[in-house]
Amino acid sequence: MKITLTREFTFDAAQVLDVFPEGHKCRRLHGHTFVVKISVKGQVDPATGMLYDHALILDKTKPLIEKLDHSYLNEIEGLENPTLELLCKWFWDRLAGELPGLHEVCINETPRAWCSYQGE
Repeated sequence: MKITLTREFTFDAAQVLDVFPEGHKCRRLHGHTFVVKISVKGQVDPATGMLYDHALILDKTKPLIEKLDHSYLNEIEGLENPTLELLCKWFWDRLAGELPGLHEVCINETPRAWCSYQGE
């Protein structure tokens, strides 16, 4: 049986997106409460009935969340242009070697706007 496990995290951060045209509200300093969903996919172990412990996702993701929480994203190495798309890839690049079966990084910047990345 193949399943997907997902663990959700939140962090608050500020950003400026200089890539938008003059006058666009996202060019100004602004912030979001980001919701990050990290998903792993794989076969359930018949002996345990589990893919693996959710705590592994927490252990590998929590230091990244702590680095970003209440920060100015533009000052974080690799996030000088902190678009939602590049933020997803930033998480992926740091988790891909740490979480076996990493399947997807999905980040909401608002309840109605999000981006997901599957390492492709």
